[in-house]
Amino acid sequence: MINRTLKALDYLNEEELEKIHQASLSVLEKNGIKFQSGEAREILRKGGARVEGETVYFSPKMVMELVAQAPSEFTLHARNPGNNVVIGGNSTVHAPGYGSPYVMDYVQNERRNATYDDYVAFTRLAGNSENLDVVGGVLVEPNDIEDKIRHAKMLQAAVKYTDKCLMGSAMGSKKAQESLEMAGIVFGGVDKVRKNPALISLINTNSPLEFDPRMLDALMVYARNNQPVIIAALAMTGTTSAVTLAGSLVQQCAEILSGIVMAQLINPGTPVVFGSASSVVDLRTGNLAIGSPESVKMFSVIAQLARFYGVPSRGGGSLTDALIPDAQSGYESLLVLITCIMSGINFMLHSAGLLENYMTMSYEKFVIDDELLGMAKSYAQGFPVNEDTLAVDTIIKVGSGGNYIADEHTFSHMKDMRIPIVSARENYAGAGVLTDTAQRAHEYCKQVLQEYEAPPLDEKTEAELNKYIEGIS
Repeated sequence: MINRTLKALDYLNEEELEKIHQASLSVLEKNGIKFQSGEAREILRKGGARVEGETVYFSPKMVMELVAQAPSEFTLHARNPGNNVVIGGNSTVHAPGYGSPYVMDYVQNERRNATYDDYVAFTRLAGNSENLDVVGGVLVEPNDIEDKIRHAKMLQAAVKYTDKCLMGSAMGSKKAQESLEMAGIVFGGVDKVRKNPALISLINTNSPLEFDPRMLDALMVYARNNQPVIIAALAMTGTTSAVTLAGSLVQQCAEILSGIVMAQLINPGTPVVFGSASSVVDLRTGNLAIGSPESVKMFSVIAQLARFYGVPSRGGGSLTDALIPDAQSGYESLLVLITCIMSGINFMLHSAGLLENYMTMSYEKFVIDDELLGMAKSYAQGFPVNEDTLAVDTIIKVGSGGNYIADEHTFSHMKDMRIPIVSARENYAGAGVLTDTAQRAHEYCKQVLQEYEAPPLDEKTEAELNKYIEGIS
């Protein structure tokens, strides 16, 4: 988890932000949002919304009063309390990739279908990372596991191979409830999980201006049980949202606010995250451009809007449109990553491993992104300025023309500098065989997967999880 010492960047001025806010309220009042669930519509109707068919209309007063009930920050609890994280405020919490159906084979230089073995391997890499805070969810889509138990096997792997915070399934009420009950096995009962939230889940909109039944059903399960939900717009400019960034943001804001309103009607004070998984589309090709500066602008405003509404934000990640872990994947990922951190994004999914605009995960890219996260963390946390670090006495002692290399002050701080994972700092003469970053990441990844030891898991808990999954199947 990054604790930022620098003030978050406001991308828009107050007048521009207010225009987006007012336009979003206008969309909610005049067009409404389609909720494809009778139960959800009834909750909203009883809460004061106007319902016509499947469409729900929201008054500005209703929206603002209910959004104000959501907490500005909350704690997500891990199996190891030392890995608990605060979502909101000056923190940025990182989770790896999510939802990719493919894995890039570095040796063969081609992508293939993701498997459960890949899911476990990426989970172990996340467990080894000092920069990733949340695991689980759909790190990759394990195509070799049948759908009805896939969510449970993924959650089990997250519990077995790490002791970090967890994500739950959002694929309907049944899978959400099963995720909750499995968390209850790990944390000592569902009642304890309700009091100390232990699952965060991704509830995506169906842009433009809709929520589908599965997402709504999962949202209702998690909100009733006080588990945090990321309400995330899933718009694509020029196709499922307006082509302009301002117009797309208006639609996204309307969609997100309607989901937050519903969560608060179900359970006032439900932890929510104002999120965007939306994409910019390059209309020349019809392909996504998630590593573009336009995407960064959009995520920066999402963070600013979340602060405006007083809730945590989600957006960004180590995003790229590159197909292999090359220079493009590096410069695009760092642009999105560092800018979103400095814009104040609180929860960052897709923080490690992605290639090909969400479609593919790469082991080598995962390691390189972990390096980028470490660099960004070091920058965002600043450095101490105090009597010791100002080093006035040392400067005077060494004096003009002196040398600090043998000074005691240098020895006491020589480990302050972050040690890189795969970045090269040798000179040409001492480097020996020259390798690129991807090759070094490939070798480092093999080493981690060979040597990684998962944190201990109580045998009784593991047996109960196995028995629970057998009951699902």
